[in-house]
Amino acid sequence: MNTCLPQLRTERNLWCFILLCAVVTLWGFFRSTALAADSAVILMYHRFGESGHAQTNTTIEQFEWHLTELKNSKYTVLPIPEILRKLKAGTSLPERTIGISIDDAFLSVFTEAFPRLKQHGLPFTLFIATQPVDRKLRDYMNWDQVRELRDAGVTIGSQTHTHLHMARRGPTDSRKDVEAANERFVEELGQAPKLMAYPYGEAGLASMTVVRDLGFEFAFGQHSGVLHKNSPPYFLPRFAFNEIYGSEARFRLVSNALPLPVHEVAPRDPIVAENPPAFGFTIDSSITELSQLNCYHSQQGKVVLERLGSHRIEVRFPRAFDTGRSRLNCTLPGPENRWRWYGRQFYTQTSR
Repeated sequence: MNTCLPQLRTERNLWCFILLCAVVTLWGFFRSTALAADSAVILMYHRFGESGHAQTNTTIEQFEWHLTELKNSKYTVLPIPEILRKLKAGTSLPERTIGISIDDAFLSVFTEAFPRLKQHGLPFTLFIATQPVDRKLRDYMNWDQVRELRDAGVTIGSQTHTHLHMARRGPTDSRKDVEAANERFVEELGQAPKLMAYPYGEAGLASMTVVRDLGFEFAFGQHSGVLHKNSPPYFLPRFAFNEIYGSEARFRLVSNALPLPVHEVAPRDPIVAENPPAFGFTIDSSITELSQLNCYHSQQGKVVLERLGSHRIEVRFPRAFDTGRSRLNCTLPGPENRWRWYGRQFYTQTSR
C-alpha cells in the first residue's frame, strides 16, 4: 500500500491543478464577460468600392471580409439605438456587441453596402447631411433611396444640413444649420432624427450643448474607443475604417476591444484653449496593472504619462498641437489577449 502513496499524491495533485486551471479560466471568462456586458464597439464607414478616395473608402473585398467576420457566432450586431438604450438603462449587452454606422449618404452606401448588409441581416445607422441630398449630387443618394433604407429598418441620423464644421463655427450657426436639417428630415421622412454624428467628428462643449438642447439623445465623434455605459452621451467614440485602416488584423483587434473606462477628464472641452493642454483622466478602480498603459498622440507619437496615486493619469505633451484635428489613443492589455481602448479627439483653432 505504501508504494501506491506517491502515485496517489501525484494524481491528487494533478486533479487539483486541473481544477485550479478550470477555476482560473472560468473566472477570466466571467470577468471579461462582465466587463463587456456594459460596452460595445461602434464601427464607422463612409464610401464603398470608390477607388480614388482612400481616406474615406473601404474596398468591396475589405468590406465583405468584415461582414464575414461579423457573422462569426462570437459577435452580436445590434441596432445602435438599441445598444444606446440598453447602456443608458443599465441593461446587459451580449459579449462583443457591435454597432455599424455609416457617415454621408454617398451613392455607394445604397448600391454596395446596403445590399450586402441586408443579405447578412446586419442592422446599421446612416448619418446624413441633408443639403447634398437636396442638391441631387451625382455621387449621393436621393430622398427616395433614403426612404427605402428607412423602410427596410435602417436608422437615419443627422449630420447637420450643410455638413457644417461645428467646431469652427459658433453655437448660433450650429443651431441654425441643425434646425434646417431637422426641417428637411421632417418634410422628407416625417420626423427628425434623435442621433447625431458631428461632421469631421469634431465638436466642442458649445456644439454639444446645441445638439442636446435641440432634442438629440446621443451624438458621435470620430475618435477611437469602446462605447461604455459611462461614456459622455454627446461625444461617443467610434472606430473608423478605410482602405488604409481596414485590414483583417485591425478589424479583429477593434471588434474584440474592451473599454478603458475613465472619468474626471480634464479639460472637458475638446476645443484646445491652452496649447498644449494639461490633459488628464482617472481610470476606473476596477482596472488594474496600469503599468502597461500607453498613450499615443496622432501628431506627437508616444507621450509621457505621469501617474498620480493609483489611477489618476496625467498626459504630458512635449509641444503645442498643430492647427486642426488631432487624436489621443490610450491602450492597455486586457484579458483573453483583448485590448482596452480609450480615445480622445482635440481640435486646435491655431497653433502656438
